[in-house]
Amino acid sequence: MSTQVIEKKTTKPNRERKKDPGYRVLLHNDPINTMEYVVETLMQTVGVSEVQALAVMMEAHTTGIGLVTVCMLEHAEFYCESLKSKGLMSTIEPAE
Repeated sequence: MSTQVIEKKTTKPNRERKKDPGYRVLLHNDPINTMEYVVETLMQTVGVSEVQALAVMMEAHTTGIGLVTVCMLEHAEFYCESLKSKGLMSTIEPAE
């Protein structure tokens, strides 16, 4: 009687994590609030500098939408909701 060895093929699971492409936090043009209020709100809620906040506000004012930041989904949702709670119009979208 002979013994037969059966080799089991094992494949390593792909443990490489997919990189989160990030999410864009967008600020929409605001015809109601003052430019100063929008800049102050961006600085307080997102933590950008005054220069960055001014640039985002001007982009939204001139083109209709300004890019606030690109970050992970959880942060993007937090920033978006924080801006909305201050009376600003904000949305998020995948950064892909």
